[in-house]
Amino acid sequence: MPKLSVYFIRAALLYLLAGFTLGALLLTQKGLPFAVEIWLLRPLHIEVVIFGWILQLVMGVAFWMMPRFAEAPFRGDERPAWLAFICLNLGIWLNLISFLIYDAALLGLAGRALE
Repeated sequence: MPKLSVYFIRAALLYLLAGFTLGALLLTQKGLPFAVEIWLLRPLHIEVVIFGWILQLVMGVAFWMMPRFAEAPFRGDERPAWLAFICLNLGIWLNLISFLIYDAALLGLAGRALE
């Protein structure tokens, strides 16, 4: 398995753990209401699960399986894929920060552009 796929899948598992934790907090709030402000974390939960877990897992597995050439084991230049990994994670973190800060629309826009 290529090193980049390992990084994509490990990052996806970390985001799965974060998404599971946020989802459990939201579900607990539904059953035992203790702080209404917890629902402000819902956009973070959606961002982490969709872009952090699902997308990175798909990209990691696709990079592992798809770009195989019949003639040689060489995959080609991996720098664009590494750039995609860095930009995706940076975009996720910028969006998470923009959700937490009240007036950070430009930060969220930059995060979406990086994703």
